[in-house]
Amino acid sequence: MSCFSDFPMPEDFPNFLHNSKLLEYFRIFARKFDLLKYIQFQTTVLSVKKHPDFSSSGQWEVVTEKNSKKQSAVFDAVMVCSGHHILPHIPLESFPGIERFKGQYFHSRQYKHPEGFEGKHILVIGLGNSASDIAVELSKKAAQVFISTRHGSWVMSRISEDGYPWDMVFHSRFRSMLRNVLPQTIRKWIMEQQMDRWFNHENYGLEPQNKYLMKEPVLNDDLPSRILYGTIKVKPRVKELTETSAIFEDGTVEEGIDVIVFATGYTFSFPFLEDSLVKVEDKMVSLYKYMFPPHLEKSTLACIGLIQPLGSIFPTVELQARWATRVFKGLCTLPSGSTMMADIIKRNEKRIDLFGKSLSQTLQTNYVDYLDELALEIGAKPDLLSLLLKDPKLAVKLYFGPCNSYQYRLIGPGQWKGARSAILTQKQRILKPLKTRAPKASSDFPISFLLKILGLLAIVVAFFFQLQWF
Repeated sequence: MSCFSDFPMPEDFPNFLHNSKLLEYFRIFARKFDLLKYIQFQTTVLSVKKHPDFSSSGQWEVVTEKNSKKQSAVFDAVMVCSGHHILPHIPLESFPGIERFKGQYFHSRQYKHPEGFEGKHILVIGLGNSASDIAVELSKKAAQVFISTRHGSWVMSRISEDGYPWDMVFHSRFRSMLRNVLPQTIRKWIMEQQMDRWFNHENYGLEPQNKYLMKEPVLNDDLPSRILYGTIKVKPRVKELTETSAIFEDGTVEEGIDVIVFATGYTFSFPFLEDSLVKVEDKMVSLYKYMFPPHLEKSTLACIGLIQPLGSIFPTVELQARWATRVFKGLCTLPSGSTMMADIIKRNEKRIDLFGKSLSQTLQTNYVDYLDELALEIGAKPDLLSLLLKDPKLAVKLYFGPCNSYQYRLIGPGQWKGARSAILTQKQRILKPLKTRAPKASSDFPISFLLKILGLLAIVVAFFFQLQWF
């Protein structure tokens, strides 16, 4: 589900990739499309400023530095692709006594492997995906791991219906439509039932404080079992730290803490840009559809990846880039500045209604809706009604199946001949790396089929006797 739209993952790759496999995919992709010649590695961007004739040309002066040598160049357009995981955020002011703490503490970004933490008592602050992954890994080496969370979180397994990856099941147009049209109370009730289907979050101390908000869930298959083993203990917010202990808001104290891992997220900034271009306030930026500054004389600057979709980032940023380049070329036009600002305000109000006011959710957006929105801008959104008449098999797959990146290569600019086949064969490619052993076909008559036949006969007999009775 994370691959680029015209380049499926190698068939032998697992469904959830180790970071080394993802890097390998990027390298294969770069070689395939001969991209390395366009990339300047080990180069720092110092400044991006409007060219003196920007109002007519839309050009930018970019100053870079490599090996202590500065270089200036003029570009017709700029994409800022640094994302939002830029500056590690450690709010030490929120942890009284941290200056007295004698142990080691660091941000989760600095964590690389569990070696060196054997026998330690470790406190992980936060309950996002990084916090959970680190806590689970450390719990196999450490003497004890504690997770401190203010608000809790829904925890999901990567494995969904029939063993398929969760996002393949969750991210479909049909399910997205249901989430959009159902009344809020029903939607919230269904979500709670689904999230508690695997295990009761309240029993594990994980139930979210604002459990009806559509916040990003934690995807971790091991966390509940590590809590069951007792190697991880869930604690509330840290009230105070001493030289060797943590005092929590419920009054409990954990002694002998050796290490604190702050999995407290990130902040982002753009020091190479003028504040007037992309101004960051309270982890928020005013960008049209999370991409374009609304008041530029020329639309030749776009932010790519400054967003948190409830799905894979790679298909999202690919569609952003496809739209941005067409805007740069003049093939797509943006609305007026006032219209863009109105959209920014309305979008933010909707985001707060769905995801809440938490600073960690300021960039959150629905996955399928946003992909379709971007695709519509470039003319790449598939027409389901038309397809239902011409190619019903494909139309059904597009609506009820996973919303994958290939769908946006069926029509419009940048069509890919392999898109239809990639959509229809995705299930086989998902299963291929799992089938490393081929079980012998069972020669026994399937019991389930026999039970269905007997059930059907029972219904027929009952119906017959009912007719006789009347």
